[in-house]
Amino acid sequence: QVQLVESGGGLVQAGGSLRLSCVASGRTFSGYTMGWFRQAPGKEREFVAAITWSGGRTSYADSVKGRFTISRDNAKNTIYLQMNNLKPEDTAVSYCAASPFVYSGGHDYTRRDFTSWGQGTQVTVSS
Repeated sequence: QVQLVESGGGLVQAGGSLRLSCVASGRTFSGYTMGWFRQAPGKEREFVAAITWSGGRTSYADSVKGRFTISRDNAKNTIYLQMNNLKPEDTAVSYCAASPFVYSGGHDYTRRDFTSWGQGTQVTVSS
């Protein structure tokens, strides 16, 4: 199992930016596909973005394409989610997730693909 700790959430006005970080520990980070999910009050946890071990392949939910960027620094066992042009509908608890599997391009990521989860960090966007 990989232990994950998120940070970087907060309160921001619409149109603003935040960068989330997730540090992994516990076993090798090598080979893991990493992802970000979010859960708004009263809603299901939904996929936001994912990145392969090499960083060569990324995937995004349609709702965040062009605004969010996922990246990773394997030397630091850390992934990031740069969130720009934030909207009130982006308000949610954001979760970092890890999967020991590699998926083909175009894979439709779901919660079941990931085996380790962080505790979450709150992102609140005011209008």
